[in-house]
Amino acid sequence: MPLNCSSLVFRVPYILGQTNTTKLTSTTYVGSCFPTHSKKTHQNKPSRIVSQLNQNYSSFSVMEDQKNLLVSPAGPEKYSKELDVAVRAVQMACSLCQKVQDSLVSKTNSPVHSKDDNSPVTVADWSVQATVSWILSESFGCRNVSILAEEDVQSLSTADATGLLDAVVKTVNDCLTEAPYFGIKRPEMPLRSSDVLEAISRCNSVGGPTGRFWALDPVDGTLGFVRGDQYAVALALIEDGEVVLGVLGCPNYPMRKEWLSYHHRYHRIISKLTPPTSESWDKGCVIYARKGCGKAWMQPLHQKNKMLAWPNSAIPVQVSSIDNPALATFCEPVEKSYSSHSFTAGLAHSVGLRKQPLRVYSMVKYAAIARGDAEIFMKFARSGYKEKIWDHAAGVIIIQEAGGVVTDAGGSPLDFSKGIFLEGLDRGIIACAGAKLHEKIIRAVDASWNSSSL
Repeated sequence: MPLNCSSLVFRVPYILGQTNTTKLTSTTYVGSCFPTHSKKTHQNKPSRIVSQLNQNYSSFSVMEDQKNLLVSPAGPEKYSKELDVAVRAVQMACSLCQKVQDSLVSKTNSPVHSKDDNSPVTVADWSVQATVSWILSESFGCRNVSILAEEDVQSLSTADATGLLDAVVKTVNDCLTEAPYFGIKRPEMPLRSSDVLEAISRCNSVGGPTGRFWALDPVDGTLGFVRGDQYAVALALIEDGEVVLGVLGCPNYPMRKEWLSYHHRYHRIISKLTPPTSESWDKGCVIYARKGCGKAWMQPLHQKNKMLAWPNSAIPVQVSSIDNPALATFCEPVEKSYSSHSFTAGLAHSVGLRKQPLRVYSMVKYAAIARGDAEIFMKFARSGYKEKIWDHAAGVIIIQEAGGVVTDAGGSPLDFSKGIFLEGLDRGIIACAGAKLHEKIIRAVDASWNSSSL
């Protein structure tokens, strides 16, 4: 069962096929961060896992067979609830992103903006951040949630950004309207501009070595996103400096590898091969893992107007068993500004890599290794570039739990306890499908480094 990975068993109530119907009081919605919409408080209001959806989404019930609820004396596994909420939130975020990307590809709306470092940002970036922030805060209580995320509200708060803010608010509310399909309670009233800005601005954690915080990259690989290519929604929970769970939503990375084209824009290939309304293939996936499980799991993206099947639709994934560099496929970033292609090409040649590199945007590279579609990910940033933790946290734990290894080029684990950046990083990042392959790459890096210009 996807949520469980040891002798402890905590089975989420099935959505269909049960006969006992009970009302559950849960701590999922312990408090509202938007009290101005209603005089009622959520403090004592029971929240319920969705088992069926009526026409106005106003009533929720749980169909639960007591025989399927097995909890050991030690109680349910740690972080099970956090993982449940995180997967649902990422599923919703992916649905949001798909709609915005479709509008970008068709060039009907959703303009692309530039941040101070000239990197692109879209309505989807802000909308996903607001949506995930709202879900986490409503699920665990805003006082109990700390989020470190990429976007801020400055560019949305200016007088000349009214149109952009309106677009973000509409996108967020459209997404939250569909929340019951994902087993999430939707807001009683549509969020206002002030609510959306508050949700985004609440992502103000600076990380650190103690305490718990979420690391969110709302749209990782925005350049790929605006080009209709690969991107990811990445969410990780970090506790006392260690990543304890990670979720990667990859809307354009299909469940079946044979649907993937490495060298063409994904949406063009699919549009030629399959009618837009076809449900015969799963366009994207969500991959997730929790510390200590020794497994990672993958489920298809939620299909429109259907209830999210959780956790029954998930399947386990694991890294490739290939440890011969000559047979391995390696990944690297698409943009040369983010990584040195010349160094990785030379390094690949030195260890005998024969296959063409898999160049994809975003943390989809981590997903490719966790699923066994590739064996090596190498990133050696140019001088002056500092890696941010939200670009790696979710992917690292997923590969590790799937059986892979991720370190810096010196063989040390990545340190997520130093704040926003991966401080103390030795040269670059190396992720491999196994320890033997990883050792070979580390040795090759050491042998080639002094002759490089990095």
